[in-house]
Amino acid sequence: MALPSVWSVLRAAILLVSVVGLLSMRLVGAGQDTGSVIPAESRPCVDCHAFEFMQRALQDLKKTAYNLDTRTETLLLRAEKRGLCDCFRAIH
Repeated sequence: MALPSVWSVLRAAILLVSVVGLLSMRLVGAGQDTGSVIPAESRPCVDCHAFEFMQRALQDLKKTAYNLDTRTETLLLRAEKRGLCDCFRAIH
């Protein structure tokens, strides 16, 4: 059984690489339809999305801070009331 010569193997390898390269370029080109490209003017920018996200996060933080402030005030009033009631009971 004779082995193929180096030149015939090299020619076959070059042919194979060329065919694969051409096919892959055609597949890449077919995936990019010109009708599916959205113009930059109609796409919201990444900064806009980040700004909206940060704005919602800030609103959530404001609500949480208000709720915590209200809860703290309620607890302080209860503690003061309890202290006053205990003091009043001690006097009478």
